[in-house]
Amino acid sequence: MPRIAGTNIPENKQIGISLTYIYGIGRSSASKILEKSKIDSAKKARDLTEKEVSELRKIIEGSFKIEGELRRAVMGDIKRLKEIKCWRGIRHQRGLPVRGQKTRKNSRTIRGNVRKTVGSGRKPPPAPK
Repeated sequence: MPRIAGTNIPENKQIGISLTYIYGIGRSSASKILEKSKIDSAKKARDLTEKEVSELRKIIEGSFKIEGELRRAVMGDIKRLKEIKCWRGIRHQRGLPVRGQKTRKNSRTIRGNVRKTVGSGRKPPPAPK
């Protein structure tokens, strides 16, 4: 199983798809990397030679922000937004959708499955003592 950028990429998939298992590399970035290294994207990851794997490593680590470095950058950006108390920073702090989505009905993903509304408006009468 080839190991690139601290991530084991699956052997039985095409290399174009396998590279997307690395955090920070999507389909378009993977195709650019393969084009730069002159490797066929239909080739399986297990069929790569050591030279090809080292070429991929060199290209990825040289020109892309990936894995831990990218995660730190994203967390730093969110922290900066919170510190300057802009709209997006406040939304991050409160655990609400950041990118303008409505919150009346469909914001369960960001808030978790929080159900704040009551089924009916009436409370049951208190039990006699």
